[in-house]
Amino acid sequence: MKRLPAAPRPGWKQKIEEQGLVFSTTTMDDGRKIEYWNESAYYEFTEAEVETLENTAEEMHRMCLEAAKFLATGAMGPIGIGPQALELAAASLQARDVDVYGRFDFIYDGQGGPARMLEYNADTPTGLIEAAVAQWFWLQDVFPEKDQWNGIHEALIRQWKKFQYRTGMSTLHVAHSEVEESGEDWMTAAYMRDVASQAGWTTIGINMSDIGWDPNLNRFVDMDNFMISTIFKLYPWEQMVKEPFGPRLLERAHNPRWVEPAWKMLLSNKALLAALWHLYPNHPNLLPAYLDNPGPLTEWVAKPLHGREGDNIKIHAPGLSLEQPGGYGREGWCYQQYHPLPDFDGNHPVLGLWVVDGESVGCGIRESDGPITDYFCRFVPNTIDAPAPLGAGTSSSKAGITL
Repeated sequence: MKRLPAAPRPGWKQKIEEQGLVFSTTTMDDGRKIEYWNESAYYEFTEAEVETLENTAEEMHRMCLEAAKFLATGAMGPIGIGPQALELAAASLQARDVDVYGRFDFIYDGQGGPARMLEYNADTPTGLIEAAVAQWFWLQDVFPEKDQWNGIHEALIRQWKKFQYRTGMSTLHVAHSEVEESGEDWMTAAYMRDVASQAGWTTIGINMSDIGWDPNLNRFVDMDNFMISTIFKLYPWEQMVKEPFGPRLLERAHNPRWVEPAWKMLLSNKALLAALWHLYPNHPNLLPAYLDNPGPLTEWVAKPLHGREGDNIKIHAPGLSLEQPGGYGREGWCYQQYHPLPDFDGNHPVLGLWVVDGESVGCGIRESDGPITDYFCRFVPNTIDAPAPLGAGTSSSKAGITL
């Protein structure tokens, strides 16, 4: 893997916004503007690297399913969600409720060593539009002759078609929280509506706060009192179960098909890292991890079980002592072996490996100036050192995106 310079396209900002990436610019308190999208560079993989990393992501996904089963037994305690939510997740897992997607975060430096898993964002993963869409259009404009590690869009459509075939359902509600103000959740939900529509679903958008309960139907309903039968929600399960309607979620017989399903709260919880290390100690793609305390670790990263975007992360290592602010931590902590991020001339990348239906389908790379990938990281596109597949280009279903 190499980090190579590139010339930004004229009008690049308008291009990415037209493709749905409307949340690239962050205005700081001092008035400075920070751009999330960065096309002044790109990362290039070899075909062999991509194959190895794909196999790694798929093996990690299978291992995570086993770790989820272990967590569902309660062997590692209530993991910050409580016994009732744990029971709900266990029932969902046993029922094999259908899921759609997830994103691993991996450390990888391209120097021949194994990729190391940092975490699995499998309940409400974002970073989707830039990985699935924006970087693909960048490739067509800048390197149309090259390949890219990116089959995310097509994989999502296939999975939504498979979901429809398995359930016989045709109407999909798509929900996000309007509290998130950057526009990322809104556009991610809009993009999910787009791929589901291409798969044949009739989609209906709704805010999470507008979901109601009809006592006569004994079901969740939308603003038109239409029963919700299948719903994609960009909202964390650990928060849903604590909402006023949370107890209703425990009544599985009266619930819609939730996407992502309740068992995904086991994979998005940092306790998963400790469960993986317990089940697969010394696995080359894992970092040692322990629940509640560092155990034998002398250099560690403390992660709140429900943390996001680097909030409340603590790093304890020689010459490095950091603690990020945030509102997480009361739910408990996981301590993971500290491993420095790769350094490409001061840029520290993390690979976001997307998994759809257990298959590794693409990569999105975020890089930071420091050891924590936080709100101010940058997304950098990728290529593969190989020619574009025959037929790639305007024939791709991405060309029909309407956000």
